[in-house]
Amino acid sequence: MSEITVELPDGSARTLEQGATALDLAAAIGKRLAKDALAAKVNGSLTDLASPLADNDKVAIVTPASDDGREVLRHSTAHVMAQAVTRLWPGRTTRSAPPSETASTTTLNCLVGSL
Repeated sequence: MSEITVELPDGSARTLEQGATALDLAAAIGKRLAKDALAAKVNGSLTDLASPLADNDKVAIVTPASDDGREVLRHSTAHVMAQAVTRLWPGRTTRSAPPSETASTTTLNCLVGSL
């Protein structure tokens, strides 16, 4: 199988098998990083860990300790909250407000209609 080379934030390069994912990259760097990984930033765009990487991609692994990691967690929390609300009150819809840089979670979704 052919190989790809990706660039890490510190400028170093890693060689991986063709078809490798961001999670594969995180595991190649270290077990702890793979365990902590939430997403990846590939060529400046956030993506999930299962997306295959391409040759010459610039890749950063996103963890909860980073600004991007906190944004991913807030976004995911908003989706979980919306799902919970619609399960508790069937037929209701939700709207999300953008995440706040200082809030521990996204501004909560608003119910449309009365309870």
